[in-house]
Amino acid sequence: MARDGLFFRRAAQLNSAHVPGASLVMQGLWAGFLVLVRTYNPSTGAFGNLFSNLLDYVVSAALLFYILTIAGVFRLRHLRPNAERPYRAWGYPVVPALYLLSAAVILTILFVYRPATTFPGLIIVLIGVPVYFAFRRASNTKTAAQTF
Repeated sequence: MARDGLFFRRAAQLNSAHVPGASLVMQGLWAGFLVLVRTYNPSTGAFGNLFSNLLDYVVSAALLFYILTIAGVFRLRHLRPNAERPYRAWGYPVVPALYLLSAAVILTILFVYRPATTFPGLIIVLIGVPVYFAFRRASNTKTAAQTF
């Protein structure tokens, strides 16, 4: 993303070991923050952590993206039937179709029986959409300025 101008430019730079060191430090600091921040539930008097709550929120969002990825396999095989495929989908089309069906059932159950964690997860993902477009706009502005 950083190489495409959709994240902080510094995150794309490789260090002397040819790894994105700054990016790894950013990710580590963010993960540490999420793990260390504590939450408190006054009704039960129990403490928890933000990471645990976020994990509950994003399970359904991750499942949605898994469904979209597998659906993409079907779509690409339909749109480009003769394309080279260095990686095969094992048991295609039965196994991916079964996965799609079972993941859709699980996602539906989560939305029905766990809306307190499913909908906030969806909102967290949707918050990323304007962030993406903000980075994209900033990248396009810099690219346009460099061409003149």
